[in-house]
Amino acid sequence: MSLAPRHSTTQRDHAADSAYGRSNVHSVLSAYRARPVRSSFPRWWARGSGAGDTILIAMPPTLTTTVVLFSSAEEYFATASRELRGAFPTASLERLGPDIGALSVPGMSLSEVAELVRGRPIAFVRHLSEELRRIPVAEATPGAVAEAAVRVVGQRWPSGQDISVQCWVSGKSPVDYGSRELFESISTALAEQGYPVRRGGTDGVLSASVSNGAVSIGFAATADALSDWPGGRVRLAKREELISRAELKLEEAIGVFDLRLPARGSAVDLGASPGGWTSILLRHGLEVWAVDPGDLDQRLVGRPRVHHERTTSGQFFATSRRRFDLAVNDMRMDPELSCSVMLDAADHLAAGAPAVITLKLGLHRPLETVDRCFALLRRRYEVLGARQLQHNRHEITVLCRRAAARSGRGE
Repeated sequence: MSLAPRHSTTQRDHAADSAYGRSNVHSVLSAYRARPVRSSFPRWWARGSGAGDTILIAMPPTLTTTVVLFSSAEEYFATASRELRGAFPTASLERLGPDIGALSVPGMSLSEVAELVRGRPIAFVRHLSEELRRIPVAEATPGAVAEAAVRVVGQRWPSGQDISVQCWVSGKSPVDYGSRELFESISTALAEQGYPVRRGGTDGVLSASVSNGAVSIGFAATADALSDWPGGRVRLAKREELISRAELKLEEAIGVFDLRLPARGSAVDLGASPGGWTSILLRHGLEVWAVDPGDLDQRLVGRPRVHHERTTSGQFFATSRRRFDLAVNDMRMDPELSCSVMLDAADHLAAGAPAVITLKLGLHRPLETVDRCFALLRRRYEVLGARQLQHNRHEITVLCRRAAARSGRGE
């Protein structure tokens, strides 16, 4: 997607340029009359030069600015900001709290911003919402926030339709109430206006985020929010049968990327020990080759459809002739080396097969590392999505799809 201003160059544009110095103002205005721009109509100011000519000065068009609230991990806020500034060079950005900021984007809607964030992909942003009200802390009583929320919903959402309400606090709260009290206040006010309120699972989300100096009221279609959780803070229940916390990463990735795992078939789990990801793949009905020199949890040993390969990924792919329908990789290794492993895995995946990879990063130049990793992966895969999930720490999770074979290359 081009990041240039969305002002199409047409024959009328060129006609206007050539007419710029003419004495007839109307010839210039008529050239612009059908100009297909997203901004408001250009403003023109004319004055005489004193020599019989008319000098025209084109006033810049007024672009509608969308203020987009975004969240990230606190430690990676600067990284998320760099990503956004690179993607939206004409936008301005301010930090509102430890893990929330506001991006003012001229000439783009929230839906267009979300599309670009997903498509690049921008990995360190977790949640988006369009800011429609910002209430200073001194005025932000629960009642005042609820009243503003009702007005926003009334302007943006059909009467009587279910809506999600999500509230969260960024950092230390400057108010004497928490997210639960704020949710209850807003939900009650909306219910009184006939809106059924949910915490998630609807098509629209009203958000209320408390930051250092204000409470921001935002609204988004759920598809544009990137996450159906407050601020992208996914909270998954820790089941008693959990083999490892790493399971939560894959479960979150399945939800965030709306990943449809193969209904049947085979999967390879690289760096499988102790078997958390293997157990998830089993629950989805897949036969799993768990590749790791280390042990698997005893609950997986001897299970049908589990094949423990006590070897390295390099040795496994050098000897295996099996073709898989899915690959997952949560290995603790240098991220570029992990991507090289995935290039080896590509020869053992069916065309179009999905792959989920975690890339272990540090705080030193993570964007440059991610760019190099994407360049490696794109040799054999399409990169469909990337996100620093709530259950990632110093890493991101990447969703890929095995690309079709190049011409002349056998499958």
